[in-house]
Amino acid sequence: MRYAHSVEAVRAAERELMARVPEGTLMRRAAGGLAAACAGMLGRVYGRRVVALAGSGDNGGDALYALALLARRGAGVTAVLLAPDRAHAGGLAAVRAAGGRVIDAGAGGGAGGGSDGGSGGDAADGSEGGAAGVSAGDAAGAAIARADLVLDGIVGIGGRGGLRPDAVRLAAAVRASGAAVVAVDLPSGVDAETGETAGEAVRADATVTFGTYKPGLLIDPAAQYAGAPRLVDIGIGPYLPAPVAEALQDADVAALLPAPTGESDKYRRGVVGVVAGSARYPGAAVLAVSGALRGGSGAVRYVGSAGDAVIARFPEALVSAGRPSQAGRVQAWVAGPGLGREEDARAVVAEVLAADVPVLVDADGLAVADREAIRARRAPTVLTPHAGEAAALLGVDRADVEARRLEHVRRLARELDAVVLLKGSTTLIAAPDGPVRINSTGTAWLSTAGSGDVLSGLIGSLLAAGLGGRDAASVGAYLHGLAGRAAPVPFGAHELADRIPLVRPEGTGGR
Repeated sequence: MRYAHSVEAVRAAERELMARVPEGTLMRRAAGGLAAACAGMLGRVYGRRVVALAGSGDNGGDALYALALLARRGAGVTAVLLAPDRAHAGGLAAVRAAGGRVIDAGAGGGAGGGSDGGSGGDAADGSEGGAAGVSAGDAAGAAIARADLVLDGIVGIGGRGGLRPDAVRLAAAVRASGAAVVAVDLPSGVDAETGETAGEAVRADATVTFGTYKPGLLIDPAAQYAGAPRLVDIGIGPYLPAPVAEALQDADVAALLPAPTGESDKYRRGVVGVVAGSARYPGAAVLAVSGALRGGSGAVRYVGSAGDAVIARFPEALVSAGRPSQAGRVQAWVAGPGLGREEDARAVVAEVLAADVPVLVDADGLAVADREAIRARRAPTVLTPHAGEAAALLGVDRADVEARRLEHVRRLARELDAVVLLKGSTTLIAAPDGPVRINSTGTAWLSTAGSGDVLSGLIGSLLAAGLGGRDAASVGAYLHGLAGRAAPVPFGAHELADRIPLVRPEGTGGR
């Protein structure tokens, strides 16, 4: 499991640990991990050019110390200071002692400290030093243009809003250079707490974060700027409180997945009822049933007007044209995909919500479901909106949901007293309390018609097998994303369900 903590929690843990260890211990640990990650990306360190963009905070200090370590391994290093008078003194001294070059990014007329040569290859020819007629901006741009790797230590985890103009100029130079970019703790310009990007931000190939993940590293839109996140243990783990977010990994999914035993029958494996499809959208019923069958359910009872289409594709399905209450025994219901929004749709969704078994509501079901009926339920309830549907339920603009996904998924879960799976390039799963689950196994190719119908059936099968709402939604999203990655592209939603068994880790449970 990957765990993410708030900025306040990280800072409190760091303060507690710093009171117990010699001064500078945490920064040395962070810098050592950062330098090792950079060395791994470079492959060969000796003779490579590395530039650090260093702000005034501890992230800038981490970048400077890591730069000094790389210099001692033979890299040519340059520190570009965005606030020279507030740069980390110890880190700056370490860079100079290692022979690195130092440039003032904002001042005109030369690079501060640029006379230091040593192992810093960029300093050897003097072209970016304090020569007359060469501005610091030109020197910084030239150093970046020649870099093999750039360290982003501009802004720390407390930063808010986008990059300032001087940093925007440097970030543009980095993009133009084609150098690999490693963000220190998180990409500058993104919000560590929410994943918002309110303006320009650095786009990294990898982010080396310290002590714990920050939510913004795992949540879009900021996750798209973080590249591959890598965690460096600096020892604060024992001092951290409960996480605000977490992300399942293969071992977690394998432990949660139910598996049949010798004593299993279809009811022990779980029978899921599917209320989906209409004369206009019969395919939604077929897709939801496919997800339920491939999700491991013992049987699927389909209720609705698309029975002929369902039975033609899945002869094992138990088809009924009556009401949900007349279909027979089920251990969970899935309601909504392709159902339409007519009065009859409202009636069948209301009937499903009144059942004393777990219920998943998706798509049209979200539009016709009564909010009070959702809140009044005692059995687990899972809602699976995309951003537009979540916005309608909350009474806000879709753009507002997309910009602050973490905030809105929590709010919707609390308001409706249900588990909410907010679809997107990173899927968020929130219960009324506890950490938000983050799933990033998906692919942009999953943004195809009917993909969500398969997901609904898949989660429904896990609910019927006995998983709680939060676990069923999290595991379903994880497998759905992996199935999308495994499918040859481009693919249609009908191809997804058959990929689910191929990506399913072996479960350790028994039903």
